[in-house]
Amino acid sequence: MKLKFLSVLALGAVMMSCGGEKKNENSSVKTTKKKEVKEEVKKDEVKTETSLKIDLSAPMLDNKGIGPIKNLKLEAINDDLVAKGKEVYRVNCTACHKLKKRYIGPALGGVTKIRSPEWIMNMIMNPEEMIAKDPIGKALIAEYNAPMANQNISEEDARAILEFLRTKN
Repeated sequence: MKLKFLSVLALGAVMMSCGGEKKNENSSVKTTKKKEVKEEVKKDEVKTETSLKIDLSAPMLDNKGIGPIKNLKLEAINDDLVAKGKEVYRVNCTACHKLKKRYIGPALGGVTKIRSPEWIMNMIMNPEEMIAKDPIGKALIAEYNAPMANQNISEEDARAILEFLRTKN
């Protein structure tokens, strides 16, 4: 029984150490999986280094982000919308965000002073594209190393969250 176990273990080790080479279809050059992983890491490092040049605490109110919200005119604070936004924020955002301190994601108290309303709503509604293409989004993913989950927040609920955040400056 012991011999059978050792034989299976040895065979598994041999099989795992073999292979790992992949022939490039466009040439006769072989590349190892390790090389491919290193190349991917280098590409990510370049993106990260570029993203880190942005001061995330600096106001960037001209950037509207990427997504469905192009222009938004804010009026006086709507208390009913704030109440709704507070509840939507509690249910969807508090697992990763606190208002006054860094957590899994950035603190959101005061975010309306440094980001445009359009950017905030686009980040809530379209986080994948924002962290992939928007310079602030790229810097955030580099800083926090945790992508914002897409919670499929409706435009109405995103607007309510924004209204709630307007009261947290």
